[in-house]
Order: sequence, then C-alpha cells, then structure tokens
Amino acid sequence: MFKAFQRNGNGRKEEEKRYDDDGQKVIIDLQNISKVYKMGDIEVHALRDVDIKIKEGEFVSIMGPSGSGKSTLMNILGALDQPTSGDYYLDGLDVSKLNERDLAIARNKKIGFVFQSYNLLKRTTAIRQVELPLIYAGASGRTSRAEEALKAVGLERRMDHLPTELSGGQQQRVAIARALVNEPAMILADEATGNLDSKSGMEVLQIFQRLNEEEGITVVFVTHDPWTARHTKRLVMLRDGSVVADQPVPNQLVAGEAERPSEAAELEAIFQSTYYEGESDEFN
Repeated sequence: MFKAFQRNGNGRKEEEKRYDDDGQKVIIDLQNISKVYKMGDIEVHALRDVDIKIKEGEFVSIMGPSGSGKSTLMNILGALDQPTSGDYYLDGLDVSKLNERDLAIARNKKIGFVFQSYNLLKRTTAIRQVELPLIYAGASGRTSRAEEALKAVGLERRMDHLPTELSGGQQQRVAIARALVNEPAMILADEATGNLDSKSGMEVLQIFQRLNEEEGITVVFVTHDPWTARHTKRLVMLRDGSVVADQPVPNQLVAGEAERPSEAAELEAIFQSTYYEGESDEFN
C-alpha cells in the first residue's frame, strides 16, 4: 500500500517516499486531479478526475489533441500550477497543497525541465547555464557538477560556448544537462524535439533513452508527435480532459535505428494501437 505523509511534533507535513504494492518507488502520483478555469459565469473543465502513477525509472509520453488538457497537465506535473481538486504527490511530497514559495523549491529540487525553445540565457556560457539550478539551490561544487552534466550529453568541448555559438541540437543538450545537474526526481520534457531537425532530434532522443536505460532516470515527455512517443516505453493519452488510454508502447523504437514514416502513417499506427488495441474489425 502507499505510504502516507506523517506529521512532526509541530504539526507540519513531512515528505515521505511512496511505494506501490510491489515495493517500487512512485515518483508521480496523481489522484482525482481536476482543473477548472472560470471565465465569468462559464467554467472550463481542463482536467477531469485524472489518475496517473509513474514509478521510478519509467519513460512515459503524454499525448493528446489540442484542447485535450495536455498543457494543463504538464503545468501541474511541473508544479507550475495547482489543481482545483485532487492530490498530487511528487517523490513523496504533496505539492498540491504547497504555497508559491514551496512550489518554487520543489521545482528546483525535484524536477528537471526541458523546453521546446531551450530557454537559455543569451550571454551565458554553457557551463554557467548548467550551474544556474545549483546556484538557486545553494549547492557546493557547482562547476565540477556542471562539467559532469555536460559530459553526460557529449558537450565536454563546448562548455565555454555561448548559445549563439551552438547548433539547435547542442543548445537542447545544454538544456538537458541543466535539467540533470540537480539530480531531480524526474525530467519533464515539453516538445523537446519540436524545434530540431530530424538528425538533431534523433540525437536528443538517443540521449534520453540512454539516460533512462543506463542511469534509471525517470522521464516524462509531453508531445503531440507520435514518432517521439514511440521512442518511450509507456503512453498516456488525453481527450477532453480525461485519460482515455494508458498502456505500454508496443514495439518501442530505438532512436536512430528506424526511419521516420510519413506523419499519416505514424498517427494511424499509434492511434490504432492505443485506442483500439489491435482488433482488426474495430478499424472498419
């Protein structure tokens, strides 16, 4: 059974790791998460009673069409927004009840963000970019840790380069190193290959697969791209604010070993396998 939070003598909640019945550590535990936006007298239900559990070491993609609640879910997973109702435990911490200050601490400590647009500072070298989360955390040994993170993504010869001196793929690798350096509970990647050409995008996918396979890092991809999703191990699909499918990715692709098909073929393959689970008469 899942372990609950305990209170100390001062009545404050303390973080306690959560485990499933098999003893596996649970990094993300969403329980009946709903998000309602009010626009005058109108209520927009962006998420409806979402339940998702992601264990340590999983590689998960979250997909859905426009308006499905995908972006809202990403913001809640990233502790950038709070749910209207429900509970969210991130690596044992009940983030759904945190104030703004504690949310910021949780984001820096427990989540490594990788965005589509890289979000690098224009006049800052790669190594200083990677040091930033450590500076915010007041950590020691910042330079050596940043160097190790850049080496992990193959940028040991680009540490002193500015973003303008790096390709798009290299800039995204700096962003991945920055996400890794604080040793977060998970990496949350929002359309991480969306701004990259096919070669650079494949290199980034290779890095994520290696980090997941060899280092056991928990990775969550939020994407609209079926080809990217097929390189992960588990697929969660949203529609109208609800989870409509949650299952292992059939025939997971290894980055660099398969040629990208047409977009139409990708969509057909992933929607058939996810929504219809392969019964041929359901496609007629």
